[in-house]
Amino acid sequence: MYIIQDKGGAIALMLAALCFLGTWPALLNLVERRGRNLVHTYLDYSITNLLVAIIFALTLGQIGSSTPESPNFVTQLHQDNWPSVGFALAGGLVLGVGNLLTQYAWPFVGLSIVEVISSSITVVAGTTMNYFLDDRINHAQILFPGVGCFLIAVFLGAALHTSYSRDNLSKLQAYSRYYNKDLQHSSIIWAFVAQEENGIDKNAKVQTLQANGLGVKAGTGQYLQQLEDQRAMKISGVKTTFGLVIVVIAGFCFALFSPAFNLATNDQWHRLKPGVPHLVVYTAFFYFSVMAFIFGVTANLVLLYHPLLGLPKSSLKMYLNDWEGRQWALLAGLLCGLGNGFQFMGGQAAGYAAADAVQALPLVSTFWAVVIFKEYYRSSRKTYILLVAMLFMFCLAVGLLAGSSGTRNTS
Repeated sequence: MYIIQDKGGAIALMLAALCFLGTWPALLNLVERRGRNLVHTYLDYSITNLLVAIIFALTLGQIGSSTPESPNFVTQLHQDNWPSVGFALAGGLVLGVGNLLTQYAWPFVGLSIVEVISSSITVVAGTTMNYFLDDRINHAQILFPGVGCFLIAVFLGAALHTSYSRDNLSKLQAYSRYYNKDLQHSSIIWAFVAQEENGIDKNAKVQTLQANGLGVKAGTGQYLQQLEDQRAMKISGVKTTFGLVIVVIAGFCFALFSPAFNLATNDQWHRLKPGVPHLVVYTAFFYFSVMAFIFGVTANLVLLYHPLLGLPKSSLKMYLNDWEGRQWALLAGLLCGLGNGFQFMGGQAAGYAAADAVQALPLVSTFWAVVIFKEYYRSSRKTYILLVAMLFMFCLAVGLLAGSSGTRNTS
């Protein structure tokens, strides 16, 4: 079994996990914005997410000889370690619930804000639990100022969301006035009206604008309206408070999965029988991912036929035949699996409280939100100041949490 034991290797794994865990939500969000059914996307994501855990278990978990203290993956499958397996399964369940909820929250409040709020709740609650579960191996004088930075980021993120929402509302109102009054005599607009009366798809609007040299610019009211027209989940008229409630619930789910995994691998509550070795990180990761897969597939098979929030009804046959954007959903599951695996490997070496530095993933998600989704384009100066302040606090937090890394006593 391959084990990371030095602090430098653990920090390297955490940074890699940070990149992967900050990128996979952006890929799922990309597919939703292009109109693909959320349920189809999550089913694809679940497959490759589980596949990573299986590969880790059969490769890294089988390297070298099996010893009584550190048995290989296959050896542990036959041992009486079900109390620890139960914690791993519980961790996979709450992670699955959190991931499912955040996918429904992105359209309401945006990718950046979802990641900021959920990650900050995860760190404030989850890191504190991990610190005490790990017998305080992390340096508290460095760790908890980092947690404080995450907490400050929560308030900055909330203020950013308010400012950004006001900016977007102003853009949409200006676009509505321009559309209904200033251009009411335009031949282009009258063409739109005629097309709609004849049942022509709304995309004809965009095509007509482009043909007349009036392409949609990112960050404008017209861009925001076009995005609403093509995305899978329609959110016009729905209060963003609903999305924020979903995010908060997801954040508390995320706060529990890492401590549950910590208990699965280190048995701090002494639930294992005497002489039974602790679960190695790859065995715990396997059970963790199996439960996340079972929950994700079961819940989404139900949602195929009983969709939520106005999504269209689908079927298993429609899912199997839907290849639009499937490659991005599969890649998202792969990146999420790698990120979780690296986080757990780093946490087992240097403490799970320090490994929660990967929850600074809004650094990466915000980068993709700006580059791919054009969020924050043409926003107010106040919004830009809040955005920079929030990102600065995350940079400071990830440095502090990584710097609090300790060394686990494996004796």
